[in-house]
Amino acid sequence: MTENLLTPLDLAFWCLESPEHPMHLGALGVFAADSATAAQHAAELLAARSAAVPGLRMRIRAVWLPVGGAVREPARDFSPQDHVHLAPATADFHGAAGRLMERPLARERPPWEAHVLPHSDGTSFAVLFKFHHALADGLRALALAAGLMDPPPASPTSTAKEARRAGPAPEPARGGLLPNLFDLPDVVRRHIGDAGRALDIGAAVVGANLGVRTSPALTARPTGTRRTAGVVLDIDDVHRIRKTSGGTVNDVLLAVVAGALRRWLDERGDGSEGVAPRALIPVSRRRPRTSRPQGNQLSGYLIRLPVNDPDPLGRLRTVRTAMDRNKDAGTQRGAGAVALLADHVSPLGHRLGGPVVAQAARLLFDVLVTSVPLPSLGLKLAGCPLIEVYPFAPLAQGQSLAVAISTYRGHVHFGLVADGEAIPDLGRLACALQDEISALTEATAE
Repeated sequence: MTENLLTPLDLAFWCLESPEHPMHLGALGVFAADSATAAQHAAELLAARSAAVPGLRMRIRAVWLPVGGAVREPARDFSPQDHVHLAPATADFHGAAGRLMERPLARERPPWEAHVLPHSDGTSFAVLFKFHHALADGLRALALAAGLMDPPPASPTSTAKEARRAGPAPEPARGGLLPNLFDLPDVVRRHIGDAGRALDIGAAVVGANLGVRTSPALTARPTGTRRTAGVVLDIDDVHRIRKTSGGTVNDVLLAVVAGALRRWLDERGDGSEGVAPRALIPVSRRRPRTSRPQGNQLSGYLIRLPVNDPDPLGRLRTVRTAMDRNKDAGTQRGAGAVALLADHVSPLGHRLGGPVVAQAARLLFDVLVTSVPLPSLGLKLAGCPLIEVYPFAPLAQGQSLAVAISTYRGHVHFGLVADGEAIPDLGRLACALQDEISALTEATAE
């Protein structure tokens, strides 16, 4: 039993959820259709293949020991039809995705869904994948979704087949196990080190909340509604900016987000003067070759986006400096590493304190900006190529916007999720992202 216990962070995500704040992440993939029946064929394949992916058959069940914890276990009554749905035709993929992202996943079943959305003109279809954050982080969700795609014909040992065959890898045993007496000195030293890191993170959280001004648009009262939007940028433009100004691709993309927020706030009349919202940047602690084990392995960085700086290159320099400082400190310390504090809370504490922690999220950061890597090879479903993919992150309580970014086949895809009533003009923010990459390109060309 202990090897299938949810890790403390997974349990935290499971307990943070409420009907108004579902804790699932998602991805909207758009495929070029080769026939009028392509969407239906895709739905049939997804249903058939999902039954062969062990990780998709796992449900989450509360247990008494450790007190208040939960385990993953195979669902004996698993039915693909409960998870794969063929939706009516639509001309607006993002409109449909927003409505579907509002709905929490059924907690009594394996917590994932796939919705196939045919386009009304028959030239394409989309698939919205939803995975509960307690089931998977971004990399794990990628592996699960890859197991449902067509295997590359030239590679019988492809990622898709590997994911299809992969069973649930056991987590380290937790709770109820006594250490060997000869190991006690190492155990004591490890706990002392953990306590020191926890104190450092706590102090950093307090410091990060001093003297901060954000925008009411990013912290509006939640309504439980959802709206999504997507933007595609050319990765070559990002690389040209990076080569001229230095830093990393992620530095440039964070600067694009900062500049887009400035444009958007000014256009809607909220003003960007003195605004420096805190952005939480999740960082995976999963090694590239260990993406198959279940659960979340996350830390993070926290930076203030320089929305108040009118200079595009100045914003990029500020972001680069802040990210360099975070990297020098590492993923074990700093306010952004708050996810690591989950290990210091008992299972019962997560169960009872989930609502309190959810309310506290608004005090820590104002907007989530996350990057989800995708394979460079071209993915297909039912023989139809994937041409666009927009990742979606969950919204924490008291926050109105989350930004997720993926790079796929020469393009950067931004997936925006917003509270539908708090940010009805999400399309304007999407346009601002495109305007900002143009501004950075012009600034570096001068």
